[in-house]
Amino acid sequence: MHSESNPATNLPIKPRRGRPKKTSVDALDTRDALLRAGMQILTESGFIRSGIDPILKSIGVPKGSFYHYFPSKEAFGLAVLARYRRYFEAKLDGFLLDESFSPLERLQRFAQDAQDGIVRHEFKRGCLVGNLEQESSLLSETFREQLQATYQSWQIRVATCLLESQKQGETDLTVNINDISQAFWIGWEGAVHRARLVKSTQPLSLFMAFFIQAIQIKTD
Repeated sequence: MHSESNPATNLPIKPRRGRPKKTSVDALDTRDALLRAGMQILTESGFIRSGIDPILKSIGVPKGSFYHYFPSKEAFGLAVLARYRRYFEAKLDGFLLDESFSPLERLQRFAQDAQDGIVRHEFKRGCLVGNLEQESSLLSETFREQLQATYQSWQIRVATCLLESQKQGETDLTVNINDISQAFWIGWEGAVHRARLVKSTQPLSLFMAFFIQAIQIKTD
């Protein structure tokens, strides 16, 4: 194999030593890997007591590199929350906009999928937003605002589904649909925490049965 030469001096060009310089694609991949690892840790442990070291270790990133991607732990946590919000909104849309099922069936299918997921992860993972909410008194105002905005986004989606169920004659809601949607998420997050505590999906099933019974039109 012939080495390249510098045409000006006709001397061979020495190859660069050390690691190749990271490209922008490499940087994006590393940042994405950090966010994915952060989502996993925060769904299990929350933010306050989660250290950066386990996240870095899980994907083989040195600690000094972390601050190249995020200026602080809080900036990282906010980015993880934003990513989780986008992920969960896509999941909700996949279920709640599926017109091959009635609106209430869509809500129940979402709940069943969540139950299957919590069993699959052996009750170790909950809802990242719910975990952060439990720590809200220790979080910054920016964090709390983003948590509230996330819940608002989810509530709008459920409210839209409930409005459609009303139009289709499944429900006859005399209470404000936005309030009903808020009540759904308050109850759902509580059921998720209880399910992890008792290592059973029974709290989730009980809540969903109660919620559907409360809003569904009685046919008999």
